Amino acid sequence: MKKIQCTLAFICTTFLSLANAVSLPGPVVSAEWLAVNQSQVQILEVRGDVASYLRAPEFDTDKKTGKQFLVEVGGHIPDSTLLDFKKVRADRIIDGKKIKYLIPEKSDFEKIIQAVGITSGKPIVLVPVGVDMSDVDEALRAYWQFKVYGEDNIAVLDGGMAGWLTEGREFSTSASTKPLGKWTASSQRNELIANSDQVAAASKSGKTALIDARQPAQYFGLNKRDYVAAYGHIAGAKDFAPELLAKPTKGALYFWDKNTYNALLLANGINPKTPAISYCNSGHLAAGAWFVMSELIGNKSTKLYDGSLYLWTLEGRPLVGVPLN
Repeated sequence: MKKIQCTLAFICTTFLSLANAVSLPGPVVSAEWLAVNQSQVQILEVRGDVASYLRAPEFDTDKKTGKQFLVEVGGHIPDSTLLDFKKVRADRIIDGKKIKYLIPEKSDFEKIIQAVGITSGKPIVLVPVGVDMSDVDEALRAYWQFKVYGEDNIAVLDGGMAGWLTEGREFSTSASTKPLGKWTASSQRNELIANSDQVAAASKSGKTALIDARQPAQYFGLNKRDYVAAYGHIAGAKDFAPELLAKPTKGALYFWDKNTYNALLLANGINPKTPAISYCNSGHLAAGAWFVMSELIGNKSTKLYDGSLYLWTLEGRPLVGVPLN
């Protein structure tokens, strides 16, 4: 009899758990949605500035209206955990050379995510700082890596922590410790990753759109990052600057709607329906263009060139740009 009662109790608990499980509305969630469903998801704040997680946010007051406005992001959403962006990418050996900024091996990424308390089977919401597109892309790069390793139950908070604070929502500056998580990675989805040969083929044929996700000055070769060995862009690539990827509102960045992205891409000479590969200097900003194409527009024939121009120029492959004085 006790065995039957235990079995019934287990079935009831499982049924209630499934009945109460929340479904993510899409790849992006609003602060309002997260506030309502906060206890049913895993909140993972992705930051390069890890000190800001425990630092109080700074507000100022408008002298005319008397209303407070956000000056600097600090703190975190209660019960969240922190993922250091510096640990998201890794050095890997490719053809006998150590290459920086790449997606970690499956087992290594699994350990990184388990260490911050994330478990499989429960929705994950990634929270960027939300002030600059480069920090939004930190969360989007983590999102892409989750997707590469099979995680589909994941979304990004629109507006990030900046939007959360601007809306006057609760925050914490206390340290957050979680038990070791049980998140498991699946086999790598190669359809999400482009290699150098695929990029070269796209450049030559023009059948796959190459999207350069850097600022125009770098695209045209007026300046470059120190770890990229040449100026300019890959032949045939079109620029889709990070400034175009989100809408600034009250100090926070929010995604545009699908129609706006379609129009912006077409205005930049990019067909949003054609297969595409995004790249940047190292594979960081490229995550923004990939996210827009793949997740917001729905073009699932979009890849991200991991290593990007750092790897491309390290291999001695050419770039084109405008003549420099």
